Order: sequence, then C-alpha cells, then structure tokens
Amino acid sequence: MIIREALLEATRRLESHHISNARLQAEVLLAHCISADRTYIYTHDDRVLTETESQSLEEAIYDRVSGVPLQYIVGRQEFYGRDFHVSPAVLIPRPETEHIVEAVLELRPADGARILDVGTGSGCIAVTLALEVKGVQVFASDISEIALQVARGNALTLGADVRFACMDLLDATQSQFDFIVSNPPYVRPGDLSRLQREVREHEPHVALFSPITSDDEVGIYRRLVAGACERLCPGGYLIMEVGIGMDERVLGVMDSRWEKLPTRCDLQGIPRTVVVRRAPFG
Repeated sequence: MIIREALLEATRRLESHHISNARLQAEVLLAHCISADRTYIYTHDDRVLTETESQSLEEAIYDRVSGVPLQYIVGRQEFYGRDFHVSPAVLIPRPETEHIVEAVLELRPADGARILDVGTGSGCIAVTLALEVKGVQVFASDISEIALQVARGNALTLGADVRFACMDLLDATQSQFDFIVSNPPYVRPGDLSRLQREVREHEPHVALFSPITSDDEVGIYRRLVAGACERLCPGGYLIMEVGIGMDERVLGVMDSRWEKLPTRCDLQGIPRTVVVRRAPFG
C-alpha cells in the first residue's frame, strides 16, 4: 500500500468510529508510524509502506479507535510552543494550563526568584518557566515517581534546569519560595462518567481526581493554600488552575493573609487560573 492509500484508509476508519478531526489524526498517526513529518506524507504520497510501517499503522489505528488518546500513541504533546513527551503516567498538557505560565511571566519574577511547581506531571509548567524566565530557580514536585521520570526526561531533552522531588503537595519541603504554581487534581470522583472516554479510561486518575470528601469539594485547594502560607515568602504568589465553576469557591478559601488578584480566563471566557498574593506581613 502506498502512503496516499494508507492515509485515505486510515481517515475512513477513524471517521467510521466517530473520531473528531479524522483526517488530521490520520496524518499524525501515519507520520508517526513512518518516522516522518506530515509534509512528507504529501511530498512522497506514492511511496510504498514497508511491512513494519503498515503493521505499526494498523496498531496505531486500533489503539485510537479503542479510545487511547492520540498524544499517548505518538508520545508527545505541544505546550507553549514546545513538544513534551507524554505517557499514561502523566496528564496530557492542555492549552488552558498555559495561562499559569502567562500569569507568572506577567508578574516578572525577580532575578534569583524561587519557583515551585506542585504536581508537575509531565513537567510542562516547570520546564517552560525555566526556559522562559531567565535567572530564576525552578523546582518541581509530584506524588508519582513514574511521572517524575517523564518530567526529568523532558527537562533533559529541552535543556531546562529544574530540580525535582517526590512528595505529596508541599508536605516534604521546608524551603521558601517566591512563586508556587499548581494544576492540582480537581475533578470530582462523582463526575467520572461525564468525562470523555479518552480521559476517563486512559489518563492517570491520581492526577485527575481530587482526594476530597463529599462536603469539601475544594479540599485539595485548602491543603495547597495552607502549605503555601508556610512556604511562600512574604509578598509571594500562589497561582492555581481551577475546574469550571470553582473559582469563587477556591477564592473563598483565602483569608486576610491573601490579596486576591484578577482571575485569568481561558479562550472560552471561563475563569481557570486563580492568582493570589501572600500578604507582606501577617
């Protein structure tokens, strides 16, 4: 089978299983399986696939129609203009999480500022900040050692100076920081059935679902805020991604020790990134 025919067949099969953007996804899968970019598909569309390439494409299509996210199949996802390796051990980086990076950049960290990314996953936030902000020290933590292996690999590949530690939120650090950022697990367990199949069945639940009780849906944020009160330098910033409709409840956790700054909205106008400042005194 030549590339042109393989692309048409892959698109047809994805469409028959109601995969969105079937043509684009077919291009990405095919390019991945022949170790080329998407442009190559069209400039060499009469090349015959090898037996190994054909088998690889068959397996990739099977995985995709079975619900495996495209990013896990090809092993990468773009975040803030860079490709990050991803695996089922980490959440797939989302565009809305880039607002955390943008919030830090707007606050212009001083030379030598210390930044901690809590629950780093793939390391996309920490690595991006280390590369985008000069003269800062970036640290990252996660409860999952497997996730940290992915994050360390991304830092090495992209040339970012990030120091990693395995811990639950802020429980194992006594250091002080100027910025603490986090995209914590905030999905309610009761919302499992509402998630897309790809998310529900394949992304790591420890990074998705908040360890909350039924009467405290912002419990994970309470822990983050309490820890940040102890670990932020006076005047330091806490920046957190929140679930849809959770911004006011999360801000309600803050007491007089916090100055509430404008919450950032995603491209759909949904409040997604809470920004607060630790009072200089008190």
